Amino acid sequence: MKSVLDVATGTGFHSVRLLEAGFDAVSADGSADMLSKAFKNGMENGGHILRVVQADWRWLNRDVHGEYDAIVCLGNSFTHLFSERDRRKALAEFYAMLKHDGVLILDQRNYDAMLDRGYSSKHTYYYCGEDVAVEPEYLDEGLCRMRYEFSDGSEYHLNMYPLRKDYTRRLMSEVGFQHIETYGDFQHTYREEQPDFFVHVAEKEYRMEEGGGAYSAAVSTARTYYNSADADAFYHSVWGGEDIHIGLYEDSAEPIADASRRTVQRMADKLGLDESSVVLDLGAGYGGSARYVTETHGSSVIALNLSEVENERNRQENARRGLTGKIEVVDGSFEDIPCPDESIDVVWSQDAFLHSGNRLRVLEEIARVLRPGGQLIFTDPMAADGTSTGELKPILDRIHLDTMGSPGFYRRELARLGFSPASGDGFEEHREQLVNHYGRVLEETERQEAEGLAGKVSSEYLAQMKKGLKHWVDGGNERRLTWGIFHFKR
Repeated sequence: MKSVLDVATGTGFHSVRLLEAGFDAVSADGSADMLSKAFKNGMENGGHILRVVQADWRWLNRDVHGEYDAIVCLGNSFTHLFSERDRRKALAEFYAMLKHDGVLILDQRNYDAMLDRGYSSKHTYYYCGEDVAVEPEYLDEGLCRMRYEFSDGSEYHLNMYPLRKDYTRRLMSEVGFQHIETYGDFQHTYREEQPDFFVHVAEKEYRMEEGGGAYSAAVSTARTYYNSADADAFYHSVWGGEDIHIGLYEDSAEPIADASRRTVQRMADKLGLDESSVVLDLGAGYGGSARYVTETHGSSVIALNLSEVENERNRQENARRGLTGKIEVVDGSFEDIPCPDESIDVVWSQDAFLHSGNRLRVLEEIARVLRPGGQLIFTDPMAADGTSTGELKPILDRIHLDTMGSPGFYRRELARLGFSPASGDGFEEHREQLVNHYGRVLEETERQEAEGLAGKVSSEYLAQMKKGLKHWVDGGNERRLTWGIFHFKR
């Protein structure tokens, strides 16, 4: 990577740093005064001659020529656009000016935290200095008016649009960017502290689904979701922390964690596991099932999971219990399982396959890694047989998928791949437990929300989660959805 377009150069700080690092930088800004200052600062700080261009983001290709390896839009600059049409137009212009494998790097304040919990700043990475005090004078969903007070008594104001993180990511995706990573104060994971700034790194390159272990679009969406601070805090606080899947309830008031653990026990009891068994847990989450299998039956477990945040929690808990030698936690996707052919005794998964956009490939990968005579046991929230995708639209929209699996789909495709039911038709249906579980999670969400859950999870996330949980409950009650335990042999 060599050529970089700094589209919000301002006084030239980032452009100078890029030049000093050896990049071929072009500096663009909408203000002629800013460009004049940037040029002067380049000369005074290292003798750099900045190539400056006055340009409006909305017509960037008209004013700036060439294609670039990277475009940077830094300093919270993108929040100066107040019209969604302008934001989309600017992002489309950025996309068009990138080479086929180029990247866009765009930062923004953590307006989610400001809107949901009030303004604070650690002054760690973005800091104006000791001679200026900065705070919002007015803040709502449509305007952030920041006040800058200097030590000489002068005062300035700046109006910005308070972009929420997920909204920005969605706009990037909708204009064509294929893969988007978001960092909190330059850290990939930022669960324990709310960052002051988000940094989005959006790739233009199209990645083939089968290529080099890359994540497919559906799996990448799930990975980003489960890596988010909101999702991690919610699932760890509300869903049970150890087991984050649907439970088998014996009464309506049973704790979520107890019912979820009963599912694990029911599944493990079907398998005849012992110390020689090698189990592959696909979508292992926080590792509760893996630890149960290891501690109860002595089996070795490979815990494959797409969320680095969840995987880190998994590793820490395994180390605390002395299980690191028995459980291998692997970052990866079940669409491209990093295991040799015929190397696994049992493939295990709970409520994970719905996140794949290519479930047939997942089943083919399972068939590849299982030894002859090996077992597959899994659960998945599914469409009831005969349910149309139109009837599932609220749920599909929520999980960003086009389809769901169904009992008929799994039985048919497993038979085609040479699997046979371990007993009966291979599917132990528990439709009512889907309703029980999502209803209990909704109740627990509302209970914890009344006790201060919003201090850990954004109000926007909670609102969307409660809406989604109701859709799951309604879908189960209307018999459009089902759930249960599949058990097949290879």
